[in-house]
Amino acid sequence: MSRFLSPRFAGLEAYTPGEQPQDQQYVKLNTNESPYPPSPEVLERISAAETGRLNLYPDPTGRVLKEKLAALYGVEPENVFLSNGSDDILNFSFMAFCDAERGAAFPEISYGFYPVYADLYHVPCIQMPLKEDFSVDYRDYCGIGKMVVIANPNAPTGMEISISEIEEILRSNPQNVVLIDEAYVDFGGTSCVELTKQYDNLLVVQTFSKSRSLAGARLGFAIADKGLIADLEKIKYSTNPYNINRLTLAAGEAAVESDAYYRKNAAKIAKTRELTASRLRELGFIVLPSVANFIFMKSDALAGETVYQELKKKGVLVRHFGKQKIKDFVRITIGTPEQMDILLEKLAEILTGQKGA
Repeated sequence: MSRFLSPRFAGLEAYTPGEQPQDQQYVKLNTNESPYPPSPEVLERISAAETGRLNLYPDPTGRVLKEKLAALYGVEPENVFLSNGSDDILNFSFMAFCDAERGAAFPEISYGFYPVYADLYHVPCIQMPLKEDFSVDYRDYCGIGKMVVIANPNAPTGMEISISEIEEILRSNPQNVVLIDEAYVDFGGTSCVELTKQYDNLLVVQTFSKSRSLAGARLGFAIADKGLIADLEKIKYSTNPYNINRLTLAAGEAAVESDAYYRKNAAKIAKTRELTASRLRELGFIVLPSVANFIFMKSDALAGETVYQELKKKGVLVRHFGKQKIKDFVRITIGTPEQMDILLEKLAEILTGQKGA
């Protein structure tokens, strides 16, 4: 840290992204990317003709992509916001809808960026503990009078709350934004986009990084009442109106057009998840129920850090979190069936070695 950093950021603990190693080839199951490539339409759209126009700024409104998303989700283009990944939208939301008087509330065990944004903007926040079974208790957020932020399905657990429970939170907090982060909804969860037509305080955030195989392109979107979208546009245009590049916009448009391809891949991932969870339980692991593209599991025989380190030595990368309540767990992204076979083989080896030690 230099002597020039503003004192208000001196104690800021930045978010730690998942490892993106360059030193060797891993079976990479640590950052919830799709194991399947973008659709052929996406690859075709990012053509020589499009790259030849990189001398021109992209459309800051993203009009064509907004229209395609609006048609897909049954809303108007004015109900759609675009930005550089869903993280960008979360960032703008903490800027727009929170301040020293209007705080935020979110689960204690959830996406690690939420408390970082609260700290960055000096927003007072309440981090609610999960229930004993690691599920979110929606009643904790009813009438709380703060911006509510819930990942649904939650990360890193993969568990979701119901649409009726989300509606109870919305009804009881009419003066506050309720942000539902649906980054993982396409793998078996239930979206609450339809509720945006009834509640002007609901902001639904999604991403192209997971089910749509565009993590490297950085593209996210939100659906909400026109007023909330206008608020986000004001923040975006006050920071970086050109925050989505030309190639990403083109890729996003083609991805929406090839929605059937991605739904098929999401169904394959969900099927692989259920099979993997069953086989992990047969090996003696405790696996939480998940409707996301990852599973959260632990062993009574091995510490979470040990599982993470031993798998890494064997060329398989998963995610481990140091928080006390979940330190015995690891989060495993669902890859191809072949990748999951390798994972299971290596875990069996680790367990065998542990018994022989």
